[in-house]
Amino acid sequence: MATLYIVATPIGNLEDIARRALRILSEVDLILAEDTRVTRKLLSRYQINKPLISYHQHSKLQKVDYILDLLKAGKNLALVSDAGTPGISDPGNLLIERIVSESIDDIKIAPIPGPSALTTSVSISGFPMDKFLFLGFPPAKKKRKKFFEEVLKSKYPVILYESSHRILKTMRELKELTSFQKELSSLRIVVCHELTKMFETIYRGNLDEIITQMNEKDLRGEFVIIINSGVK
Repeated sequence: MATLYIVATPIGNLEDIARRALRILSEVDLILAEDTRVTRKLLSRYQINKPLISYHQHSKLQKVDYILDLLKAGKNLALVSDAGTPGISDPGNLLIERIVSESIDDIKIAPIPGPSALTTSVSISGFPMDKFLFLGFPPAKKKRKKFFEEVLKSKYPVILYESSHRILKTMRELKELTSFQKELSSLRIVVCHELTKMFETIYRGNLDEIITQMNEKDLRGEFVIIINSGVK
């Protein structure tokens, strides 16, 4: 039986990787990587020399078929994303769904847990996080207003991912939607930027405070936003 390992990798600091993950990466036949250049840096750090195959959101169906053929031939593979746990706002689930939907009994799917920007941000939020809603990336263009209106109605904290290109736009759109809603006067936000990296920054406060802080900062990199509206 072949195994597809779903391997979590560091979200920034390369020291944040499990010993088991390193062992698996050194033992598999091939590694499926979202960006082979990023993965090579990690492998080089730990002196792991394994063949890499590019697998990402733009990969064609023929690539998925090729990967399945490798697994059916008995090859053990590891799937990694650029950072964090595969399958969370990345294409990893598409490959897993294909294996599950086709009921391929001779392929085992094994999770190798580790870092995730989602859980890392939850751990330092300071909000009650026994229940929360994760919605990934907001729509880039259409239906953004409706999306954010639903976010602000949530009675649980909402976690979003956002890119450097849209982070201030998102903050300002949220600010516009909350400006005239008294029930959202207690809304609090935590924005995590470049978690575990040299310039890690955690912004806390209301939208005005966070927008002011961000206007003075270098906003390159990835963001996790936690919105606690307090709506009951």
